[in-house]
Amino acid sequence: MRYIWLALAVWGAIHPMYYFVGWFNAHTWDIMAMVDAWHANAATSGLVWDLTIAAVTLTIWAIYEAFSRKNYLSLLAVPATFMIGVSCGLPLYLYLRSRPGFAR
Repeated sequence: MRYIWLALAVWGAIHPMYYFVGWFNAHTWDIMAMVDAWHANAATSGLVWDLTIAAVTLTIWAIYEAFSRKNYLSLLAVPATFMIGVSCGLPLYLYLRSRPGFAR
């Protein structure tokens, strides 16, 4: 499973970025314009909030486990989640959490 998590993290980093870069190239590199596009209607706003809540939940989980289990390397998933997305951060966290020698 460990390499499946890693493959999903890579896919979760590359696939969404394809769309983000394409959007930025077509609409200038204005992050606030992208945020406005995310809230173009109720459906996209709901998706943004769904992903935001998932990102916050993953962050709390990663921080809690990092300090309770001394698994500080897993904290790399936090910036990955907020700089790339939950589609990268969650599988990256599972990959780092499943490494050999990790105290369970």
